Amino acid sequence: VRLMESGGGSVQPGGSLRLSCSWSGPTYSNYCMAWFRQAPGKEREGVATFDSDGTTTYADSVKGRFTISKDGEKDPLYLQMNSLTLEDTATYYCAAGLWVGCRSAADFRYWGQGTQVSVSS
Repeated sequence: VRLMESGGGSVQPGGSLRLSCSWSGPTYSNYCMAWFRQAPGKEREGVATFDSDGTTTYADSVKGRFTISKDGEKDPLYLQMNSLTLEDTATYYCAAGLWVGCRSAADFRYWGQGTQVSVSS
């Protein structure tokens, strides 16, 4: 399994971006995927998760602003980010595991290389 993120960039506060994560290699009927982020000098944190049964979870800091979605088994994982703030600046990573219910970073076996999101005025 190989994951590749895209869609990062620079945006002003209040703006929007949509990140994409493509999955190449074997596919599985049961899986979990997620977006994590890491800002300079800070620990990696979970942003949102998506299970193959459609369950989603969000960090409190992004609830109501970010939406994680995936249309089908072979479709990309998306992260729609609205009302971006300076605190959202980070490298965003896509991750995947081969079971349902992944929540912590240790649950995810596969990771992308990351895409940079910069929010500045």
